[in-house]
Amino acid sequence: MKKLSKLILLVISFCVSFSLNAQNRTLSGVVTDVNNEPLIGVNVIEKGTTNGTVTNYDGEFEFEATANSTIVFTYIGFQDQEIVWDGRVPLNITLTEDTELLDEVVVVGYGTQRKATITGAISSVGGDELVNIPTTNLTNSLAGKIPGLVVLTRSGEPGSDGSTLRIRGANTLGDNSPLIVVDGISNRDLQRLDPNDIENITVLKDASAAIYGSKAANGVILVTTKRGKTGKPQVRLTYNEGRSTPTVIPESIDAATYLQMLNEIRINNGQTPQYSNEDIENYRKGEDPWLYPNTDWFAETFKSYAPQRNANISISGGQERLSYFISAGTTFQDAIYKNSATNYKQSNFRINLDGSLNDYISYGVDFSTLFQNRNYPTRSAGDIFNMLRRGKPNMHAYWPNGLNGPDIEYGNNPVVVTTSQTGYDDNKRTDLLLGANVDIQIPWVEGLSVSSNVAMDNQYINDKLWQLPWYLYSWDRTSYDENGVPILVEGKKGFADPRLTQSMAENRRLTANGLINYETSINDQHNLKMLFGVERITGDFMNFNAYRKNYVSTALDELFAGGDAEKDNNGSSSVEARMNYFGRLNYDFNNKYLAEFVWRYDGSYIFPESKRFGFFPGVSLGWVASEEGFWEGLKGTINHLKLRGSWGQTGNDRIEAYQYLASFGYLTGSSNIYVFNGNVESKLLQELRIPNPNVTWEVANQSNIGFEAQLLGGKLDFTADYFYNLRTNILWNRNASVPNSTGLTLPRENIGEVVNQGFEFLISYGDKISDFTYDLSLNLNFNGNEIKFWDETPGVPEYQQSTGRPMNAGLYYQAIGVFNDQADLDSYPHSDGARPGDIIFEDVNGDGEINGLDRVRMEKTDLPTHIGGLNVNLGYKDFYANLFFQWATGAVRYDYFDMQGEAGNYLKRDVEGRWTEDNPTAEKPRIWNRYFEYWRSNQNTYWLQSSDYLRLKNVEIGYNIPKSITHKLSMEDIRIYLTGTNLLTFTGIEDFDPETTSPTAYPLNKVYNLGVSLTF
Repeated sequence: MKKLSKLILLVISFCVSFSLNAQNRTLSGVVTDVNNEPLIGVNVIEKGTTNGTVTNYDGEFEFEATANSTIVFTYIGFQDQEIVWDGRVPLNITLTEDTELLDEVVVVGYGTQRKATITGAISSVGGDELVNIPTTNLTNSLAGKIPGLVVLTRSGEPGSDGSTLRIRGANTLGDNSPLIVVDGISNRDLQRLDPNDIENITVLKDASAAIYGSKAANGVILVTTKRGKTGKPQVRLTYNEGRSTPTVIPESIDAATYLQMLNEIRINNGQTPQYSNEDIENYRKGEDPWLYPNTDWFAETFKSYAPQRNANISISGGQERLSYFISAGTTFQDAIYKNSATNYKQSNFRINLDGSLNDYISYGVDFSTLFQNRNYPTRSAGDIFNMLRRGKPNMHAYWPNGLNGPDIEYGNNPVVVTTSQTGYDDNKRTDLLLGANVDIQIPWVEGLSVSSNVAMDNQYINDKLWQLPWYLYSWDRTSYDENGVPILVEGKKGFADPRLTQSMAENRRLTANGLINYETSINDQHNLKMLFGVERITGDFMNFNAYRKNYVSTALDELFAGGDAEKDNNGSSSVEARMNYFGRLNYDFNNKYLAEFVWRYDGSYIFPESKRFGFFPGVSLGWVASEEGFWEGLKGTINHLKLRGSWGQTGNDRIEAYQYLASFGYLTGSSNIYVFNGNVESKLLQELRIPNPNVTWEVANQSNIGFEAQLLGGKLDFTADYFYNLRTNILWNRNASVPNSTGLTLPRENIGEVVNQGFEFLISYGDKISDFTYDLSLNLNFNGNEIKFWDETPGVPEYQQSTGRPMNAGLYYQAIGVFNDQADLDSYPHSDGARPGDIIFEDVNGDGEINGLDRVRMEKTDLPTHIGGLNVNLGYKDFYANLFFQWATGAVRYDYFDMQGEAGNYLKRDVEGRWTEDNPTAEKPRIWNRYFEYWRSNQNTYWLQSSDYLRLKNVEIGYNIPKSITHKLSMEDIRIYLTGTNLLTFTGIEDFDPETTSPTAYPLNKVYNLGVSLTF
């Protein structure tokens, strides 16, 4: 028995020892590439665990692992490799490069290029990064996705919530919008494209845009939609539902505090208070809502949330000779108003077909349609928010019996004008886009092909503004019926009778181009690629509008039902034509030395015949230093380094047409009729503009230097660019230097000059630790512009001149404090009528007076000089989370609203901490009435607020249903996600969103969204 026990213990000991040895074996080896070069930073992980390490500078690795386990080798830019380790050492592995990454192509002007050979400042984003952002406008989804692309959302109003896009800031005194090119056709709309239809978006930021010539001075955004691929049909369905609320709602004071402020105004003016303490206390208690209301106008006008939703279904697939992509989508977005007359609806459809007749001839046919319906009340969002800020809290929005309250002023009441009680503004727009292309590979010349593209863009707009009289109710506070209920008096507001203004527009643009491409390689080292193209663009545009009034009924809102008296009709039409020749030459030696030359010879109808054509060249060079032999020893640390530089010229013809011709117009008003022969009436013409026969192109001279680097085996990417853009020949008036006494209105001349320069940085790092993946991406953009020449008025002080300062910089009195008391007032120059509690304006020129010469041209505008973004993408097995933070600095907003006091309410921040006799050292001025004070009616820096902000712009949390489940359901993929937009904002600006430009703009939306994506 003892011998048996000893034997059992011996067996157990042996098994335990064997198990321990199996779990603690040392695995070591070397990882190299196909050239036997060591790879640094390769992840070596025991599959299914977190156990592992990374290779060192010599590609070596060593760690404790279990024999017979699967070892996974991963390295960015190379194919993953899995090895079942049998316990032998060393384990030497050779990784092969991922050819798909090496051959990655980027869309450029009129073609594509391998990313490795690009020499320009070009950035792109995939459509899959945009599809889940809960916005109804594609431009809003681009925020922070592309370095150098400034995206500022100025309004959250449904149907009008598009972002302002600027490539590398502002460059000119006129239109700064970039050129939009969709599927090779320019001047198409970006805002309302369905993100589900987007394959990728590319931005040309430097001389690479010169191939688009006169339209590319502000940069180019290239959009490529999805195409079908050979294979079985794939059906994808996406749906998301969201709820939106304003990011910020101004905080106004209550009725009791408001009455105290009115009393304070009268006391400051030496008058008797208007309201007694008893009145104020009654408003504070609010026990009698008829006599003592306390109205929060924003709460009365806004509902808790506004719904929005998006849906899309797409089908794609193909056979050997034909592939297809078909997509249909809908969008709905409601406004935040109660009983809202404002909403936006959209329906879109797209079909992209690609086929081939044989091995040499291929073709494509594209068709898309977009229907948009914008519904608004008869008053603009700016008017409505003016009313809301002017709403007096001691007035009723609605009476306690539910009837409309009285008007704030001029018949306005925001709870009424936001609804359909005042009528409607119904805007319908339909876009029909049709394109066809053919590509022929010349069989007897290898690398030679010819292609042609034709596109017809049609746009139809119909707008009906139906304005109705509306009814508000007032009470004299003394009249009651026999039941003691106040007697309200109905008042008709707005127009005396219904009236209709209807406008229609029809726009057509035809684009046709032909391209010759040739590509060849000599000895597999000298690679040459050439493009020559010709393009013609023509368009015609027509609009017509009509006006009728004196409708006898509100039941028929058509033109024919209106009266004949005072009716009016109007219309206009125009045409455009452009002829362009362009080309590109690319050369690279062994993927090491890179060169590109692009050019465009543009002809535009905008200019006189002698100046109708302009030549716009661009050249760029690149050196892939990491391909040099001497770099081999550095590849373990910096495995890729490319240096590049570019210079080029682009043009801008986005100006009023035919400025080389005299302009005439009909006289208006009482003098517009001339009686001929006593009975024939004709309108008289008058000259409106002196022609400028020398008007010519605005030219952008663009320079860029930069580099791209990959470190740590491709885990860390770093890109940096410096750009310098000199814009010359900007059209501007010379009227400032011409005395008014001449009586001349001079034509615009090509005299303006602006410089815009800055830096861009993109840093990204990504890695994988077992089942956990992460990717961090930081982009930083710094830029500033300066006017180099501007027509200045003679004798203007230097500190008031626009030259040497940013475009659109305003003139402001410099607020340097508040007068504490009379002694303080007597010791410093001030405006007539100034008194304690007023804002002090600096006597800038020291002449002892405060006047217009004390205004100073500012160094900041409403456009940020720095914008940054941080993307954080995390994944664990089937779960993922994406966060995007955006920030902007260097901009200011003028937060000024004049109609307060007797005309409207105050904000809490203006009341708290204000100057009073009991608080004479306050930093805020005394309470004011309307715009009667000089420091309210004259622009000054007190009302300027820094609009710097940090915002959690987008968040997405999702779950991919495991394949083991989806396959049982006969589905390829199921994804459920929760997203949010504008969830958190940190800013010093108060009471309105820092991205908007006005305190009376429709606020941006904070959106919570739930969605699902199904793939069959």
